[in-house]
Amino acid sequence: MTHAQAAKRFTADVDRTTWHDGALWFVRQKRDRMAYSLPEWEELRELASQIKNHTLSRLDEYLEEFERNATANGIRVHWAANAQEHNEIVLQIIRQHNGKRLVKSKSMLTEECHLNPFLIKEGIEVVDTDLGERIIQFNDEPPSHIVLPAIHLKKEDVGQIFHKHLGTPEGASDPQFLTETARQHLRGHFVAADVALSGVNFAIAETGGFVVCTNEGNADLGVTLAPVHIASMGIEKMIPRLDHLGVYTRLLARSATGQLSTTYTSHFHRPRPGQELHVIIVDNGRVEQLGRPDFRASLKCIRCGACMNTCPVYRRSGGHSYDYTVPGPIGSILSPNVDLKKHSTLPFASTLCGSCSDVCPVKIDIHVQLYKWRQIIGGQKAMPAGKRVGMQLLAKVLARPRLYARLGRVARRMLASTPSALTHNGTINPWAIAREMPEPPKQSFREWYAANQK
Repeated sequence: MTHAQAAKRFTADVDRTTWHDGALWFVRQKRDRMAYSLPEWEELRELASQIKNHTLSRLDEYLEEFERNATANGIRVHWAANAQEHNEIVLQIIRQHNGKRLVKSKSMLTEECHLNPFLIKEGIEVVDTDLGERIIQFNDEPPSHIVLPAIHLKKEDVGQIFHKHLGTPEGASDPQFLTETARQHLRGHFVAADVALSGVNFAIAETGGFVVCTNEGNADLGVTLAPVHIASMGIEKMIPRLDHLGVYTRLLARSATGQLSTTYTSHFHRPRPGQELHVIIVDNGRVEQLGRPDFRASLKCIRCGACMNTCPVYRRSGGHSYDYTVPGPIGSILSPNVDLKKHSTLPFASTLCGSCSDVCPVKIDIHVQLYKWRQIIGGQKAMPAGKRVGMQLLAKVLARPRLYARLGRVARRMLASTPSALTHNGTINPWAIAREMPEPPKQSFREWYAANQK
């Protein structure tokens, strides 16, 4: 299913689409208030961008430095070339300890690797402990947003899910009650877990440590109680020095949710006494993206979700319409690198308005990269045949000014006399389904300019 087809299914529910749009724009406004409150905001963005540029230019060196320092601290470091290797390493660690129960805090990398179904198939109980992640785990669906995984669901939806899986009273939808229910439900899983898994927000080459940022404390509770802690980390999470960390912690929460900082910013440098700490460093296509000069900057992403909260397409089409672990504008850059044919429609799911680039805390030129992917997709004939032929015809017309002017005059006359039932027919003109066609002008700008240039 293409993005347009999946988006059509989401937007069929007008009330939900409007609510989804408003909820994400509310988060965008909170981000703006936080950004405007810091006079040095743009300097922070530039510094964060340059640190990441430098790190990516010497990523191999910093990864090896991290491994040396982490190993010296007693952390066991593993390397995974792809999702399959990552999942097998996690399973191997669990089986080494005769484990049967795993608690997870939020990790988009494990979503990318499809770790949950892999482990469940092997007989491991997997419990997501982030509230949003637990809700969608009950609902058997992937996250629709990287920070707000259940943003597509209303409190009434959550009430129905909890009634089905946790036995809450039917119709109960009070957020405080539902949250307390989830807290009580998860407490037993925390205590019984054999292994806890977390993601990694930032890894510091200088110290061999890493940082996990959460708002619920579930990551801390899981890894504190379990005798084994596994941290899954994409290679792009690296920063060189501990001094650099403050730049990103000041940007992350403000960009993601409009907070001063995440409620919990937890540092891990070595295993606690009696515990094993494992870090799995994962490539899974990132090196290939690193080797693409036009798209290398996408690896600077710190997964704040700000580009999604501002994107007019994402806000109205929903995260599941992207059919990729990371949806929205940044996902539309990352996904063609993974499977160009499957995700060929995503770079076109953008107005190229540039709002995503404007809010990105590490200054990724997202809309420029989306435009470059469009060129590659067109060059490889990976777009639908109808669009490809249409673009070829348009290119020929735009290359011939006189033909363009003549066709413009014909089009204006035709539009002026065409009944609204035709101009607003959704099959013929999908653009007009939710829009009014403007009244055709009496003359083109070219004609007006020729008559008034003196």
